[in-house]
Amino acid sequence: MAFKYERLDKDNVVLLMVDHQAGLLSLVRDFSPDDFKNNVLALADIARFFEIPTILTTSFEDGPNGPMVPELKEMFPDAPYYARPGQINAWDNEDFVKAIKDTGKKQILIAGVVTEVCVAFPTLSALEEGYEVFVVTDASGTFTPTVREAAWERMSQAGAQMMTWFGVGCELHRDWRNDIEGFGGLLASHLPQYANLMQSYSQQTA
Repeated sequence: MAFKYERLDKDNVVLLMVDHQAGLLSLVRDFSPDDFKNNVLALADIARFFEIPTILTTSFEDGPNGPMVPELKEMFPDAPYYARPGQINAWDNEDFVKAIKDTGKKQILIAGVVTEVCVAFPTLSALEEGYEVFVVTDASGTFTPTVREAAWERMSQAGAQMMTWFGVGCELHRDWRNDIEGFGGLLASHLPQYANLMQSYSQQTA
């Protein structure tokens, strides 16, 4: 069968931010703390820039997993928020799944902690129900690169697409002529290399 390139569609996608919790973040060792935080907030900025519906969820907040990091709650004050009482797989929470289905979107962007559980389990569940799932690899974290690779392979073999926040942004944006300064500024705020590029562009066009 011929390959079909399924692109992210900003009008048909919902973002799931799963278990980016204060306690669980201490388990992330496949990225440095600063890099991982930057990646997560970059993905959040992309969702806001393209006005993508975003759903937040946490697992067992009252236990060692801890509360969701405050930056995400502040960035999405009006987003549906589900503090799961115990379900490890977010897809086992009926309210969370109903919120996804209520958006009417057929594509799912997902990121979370930890990758092989909090991301992989709902990803496999969503694929089973016919969603297109795009895993934001660098906004998801886990114990070691070995664990991460195993999770990526399991999800990709099931049909999920592995992406990065930068790739997500560019695929949603489609064409630089849509908004050079706005999208370029977003990239520059999270990538020092891109800040240099935008500074050069501004000088040339001044």
